[in-house]
Amino acid sequence: MKRMIFLWAVMLMATNPAVAQESETATFAGGCFWCMEHPFDEVAGVISTTSGYTGGHTEHPSYEQVSSGTTGHAESIQIRFDPARVSYEQLLDVYWHNTDPTTPNRQFCDAGTQYRPAIFYHSEAQKRAAEASKAALMKDKPFKAAIVTEIVQASHFWPAEEYHQNYYLKNPIRYKWYRFNCGRDQRLQQLWGKAG
Repeated sequence: MKRMIFLWAVMLMATNPAVAQESETATFAGGCFWCMEHPFDEVAGVISTTSGYTGGHTEHPSYEQVSSGTTGHAESIQIRFDPARVSYEQLLDVYWHNTDPTTPNRQFCDAGTQYRPAIFYHSEAQKRAAEASKAALMKDKPFKAAIVTEIVQASHFWPAEEYHQNYYLKNPIRYKWYRFNCGRDQRLQQLWGKAG
């Protein structure tokens, strides 16, 4: 009997991920989504990162449509994380230190509304945490410029095409070339210092 109960519990966990692991979702926009996946993939407690598009008005947008700046979407990443291992506040800290929060409709060499910095909250708790982190940063920021990062309610997230997913792993040389030539690391160091 005990063996049957155990097998039933294992089957339930396998068919219902919510039972197997409680996870939450975070969505951030910080310019090129290739460059935003990498730092979050290194955080313990992050289950997955997905590059995509959110905040726009076109259904099933393509990369070409979004990059034209006509759909209203921002290049974004959606993160599934285990809140027992990493808090949303910790993810916000990673987010801030991997973006330039001083430039509206731009991140590094990429310009346009599709590259605007934004935090897309999924709950009132996330909204409060994002607003608190922004307020704390505005008080203690290591740079003089104003913080223009938007905090807005999450809308539908459209995963980007497969070739964009884990781009930094699939194309490490091109990724590093793009990241350097876009001035991303140089600007991050200027804003946040070497510890970034």
